[in-house]
Amino acid sequence: MTVVEQPAPAGVLPEPSGAGLPGLDEVVLCASLFYFRIPRELWSARLAQVRSSGYQAIDVYLPWNFHELAPGEWDFTGRRDVAAFLDLAHEAGLRVIARPGPYICSEWDGGALPAWLGLAGTDGLRQAEPRYLDAVRAWFDRALPILAERQLGRGGSVVAVQLENELDFFDTRDRTAYVGALAEMARAHGIEVPLIACAGQGDLAGATGDVPGVVPACNFYPDDRSPFVEPEVRRYRHLLAERGLPLLVTETNRAHATLRRLVASGAGLVAPYLQASGYNVGFTPSVGNWGDPAGFMAHDYDFHGFLSPVGQARPELADARVLAALVRLLGADLARGLPEAADDAYATDAPTSASPSRLRMPSGATLLAVPNLGDVDAEVSLAVGPDRVSAPLPGLICLLVLAELPLARFGLPGTLELATADLVAADPTGLTLAATGRSALVLRAPDGERTVLEVDAPAPGATVRHRVAVGDSTWDVEVVHPRDVAGPASLDADADADADADAATPVSDEAQELGPLRALRAAELPAPQRHAVAPWSEEVGVWRGRTHYRASVADVRELLLEGAGDILDVALLTGDGDASIAHRTLTPFGATTLLDVADATEVAVTAETWGHANFDDARLPGLRLGSLRGLGRVWAVTGRDDVGALWRVEGQWSGRPAPLRTLGGWSSTRVGLPITYRRTLPIDGEHHYALHLSGVPGAVEVTLDGEPRLVSAHEPWLHLEPGRGRDVTVTLPHLPGSLGAARLLRLSEVRDWSVQPEPDDVYLARVADAAETADAIELPLALEPGEERVLALRVPAGGLSLRFAGQQVRVSVVAGRELLGRVWLDDPARPRFTGGDAHRTWLPAAWNTGAVRLLVRGMAGPGVPELRRAWAEPTPQ
Repeated sequence: MTVVEQPAPAGVLPEPSGAGLPGLDEVVLCASLFYFRIPRELWSARLAQVRSSGYQAIDVYLPWNFHELAPGEWDFTGRRDVAAFLDLAHEAGLRVIARPGPYICSEWDGGALPAWLGLAGTDGLRQAEPRYLDAVRAWFDRALPILAERQLGRGGSVVAVQLENELDFFDTRDRTAYVGALAEMARAHGIEVPLIACAGQGDLAGATGDVPGVVPACNFYPDDRSPFVEPEVRRYRHLLAERGLPLLVTETNRAHATLRRLVASGAGLVAPYLQASGYNVGFTPSVGNWGDPAGFMAHDYDFHGFLSPVGQARPELADARVLAALVRLLGADLARGLPEAADDAYATDAPTSASPSRLRMPSGATLLAVPNLGDVDAEVSLAVGPDRVSAPLPGLICLLVLAELPLARFGLPGTLELATADLVAADPTGLTLAATGRSALVLRAPDGERTVLEVDAPAPGATVRHRVAVGDSTWDVEVVHPRDVAGPASLDADADADADADAATPVSDEAQELGPLRALRAAELPAPQRHAVAPWSEEVGVWRGRTHYRASVADVRELLLEGAGDILDVALLTGDGDASIAHRTLTPFGATTLLDVADATEVAVTAETWGHANFDDARLPGLRLGSLRGLGRVWAVTGRDDVGALWRVEGQWSGRPAPLRTLGGWSSTRVGLPITYRRTLPIDGEHHYALHLSGVPGAVEVTLDGEPRLVSAHEPWLHLEPGRGRDVTVTLPHLPGSLGAARLLRLSEVRDWSVQPEPDDVYLARVADAAETADAIELPLALEPGEERVLALRVPAGGLSLRFAGQQVRVSVVAGRELLGRVWLDDPARPRFTGGDAHRTWLPAAWNTGAVRLLVRGMAGPGVPELRRAWAEPTPQ
């Protein structure tokens, strides 16, 4: 990594202490809280819950495509009123790190880049390219003034603005020019607080372009059991300290055992990502690379932080309050501490850090992180002068051992020489610590005499109290259970009470069966459009939603689809009507797909967008950032050749003239060294072709007419334009058994398509405005493959998790004009879902009018499509 010296940006403290953010001379704990994933009616309650945790700040993405709904169509009203959300955050006493992108990742549709940007190609995205920067400028012209007006000191609480997001993961050609252009826009709009840019894989220059005035930040996502967290974090603390900058951890895991290790390693900002969970309403979940390799993000967006998507407090909230109380109590002393390796600071049989961290504070106090990375409870032994004390070290926790803390600052005598419990309060009346088990406490009087106290474990609501006397010094000590640690004293009493009530409100586990349903009659789709070739969904204005395609395949036996996604409901039709002979549901993620259409006269396909890629992954076309959705390019296969033989072998001491082998057929002991296969393909110069390679081991390099391309195991196809690809070479590390058959398919593009766009607003209107009928529907409900029904369902009052059971059925749930979620029931064709509970649809209490509407679609499979059950579980909000 190249470290470039930079001047300290405006608003950053001159020394690398604390978070280096204006108005915060202390270690800052920051929780993600995303207004676009929470109903507006719940913003205040969720902010109060976060504030009750003791965290001082929130980080907030601003998704570009949540506000620009179509090109030039902007919305900052209702649940998109980010200005109102920021004002509420300020009123709640929370500082804000604002993250307006333009790219945000966040497992959000397209990483917040509007879908239409991909129509101009993907080469300009996240680049210093004029057209892309003009589009970004239009977004920043609307978003940045909102932030500028709410900076700290101007009537708001925005203390930093993040540009871009984990740019070091992306192939930006000129990072300095790109990040510099974003920074220039921000400063032009009056952003005076620090500008930051986070590195996703530790490449500080890759994240910032080394642009002066842009502060590098780090995202750490270690395995919570990794023994190497501390040395990695300390390294980045050192690198940034050399520039006079603090270590800002803008994203990390949510477990407080890990967060404690970061604090002791010198992080000034600790911002666990998605500590407060949320929910993706609408067509907003992304398609991402968390599957094998691809998958769908669930509408339920939950990484198990201290608040669930439906507002339920989790046990981690108590852990948050304890750590926050410790950080608040130690204040600037902790923030200005210097981390060091403490390899011999303790002894334990538990798996622990490879190089523990100890923070040495200006007061002389130290904070030592002692993690148990295993599941089994253990003991830890610590030195106290010439003696040693021991304390329990439960599994999967991290003790923060405070030592040599002068107590005069709290109006108390002597020194806290060591505490294995967390010090959460101190004043002239005594010391309050928090622990779940037995703990050790060592106090030293001003004359040097010490006392060692072994404190029994407290229970919730049952505080353990001691009066400790050493010579003329007396201390009153109480040890409480973490559940009894209160939020910050500065919190407004009413807000604190509301937050506690929300956190403590019991939610019934009793599920209520729902039904019967009532059949509805949806409006017809818009009139068909004629297109010479199948358009992308975005080409017909479907940024989110569905596109319906239909074309004749009367003289075609096989189709080849390129780039199709996300969900393709395929019907093969025959005769003059709509009689179907086969149905199939595909989720190809853009991968080239062959489709047998023999005996069909027409093909009808509904292409539903689940979401656009939120990351850039080259293994599948649909995982590329900016990739489009819809049916893709559709070709009739008009011929095929076996081209698996007659490959000339080059390299690995192959002879002259070059021997001929099958593709991958060379035998050699030189495993891992490059081997090249070369041959001429039988192309006619007039048609398109597709070359398919079987058995690709990970990825191979293919050169067509001198142009190199990469072919992966997940997309082992190459498209050859007319006249291209006559000469082909395949180069790969030699591995016996790699590669195999090779096929060359001659193609002809399928033409004359009937297309019916169904963008999200039309989709929702068709369901919300569907006419009622007198037909009652009892469950279970059997459907035909490809059949779609719109149904009304009565629900009880309050917040609800709606759940469904059945097979080979997809259920979309609509309330008003909002798509609450989509659930894909048991089905062999179901792709992998990640990110949360993919079986739950959340109906917030504020949106519950007593009924929802369902769009239910049957899919082909081994059984009969069937919706068997629907039930509701109460939620706290």
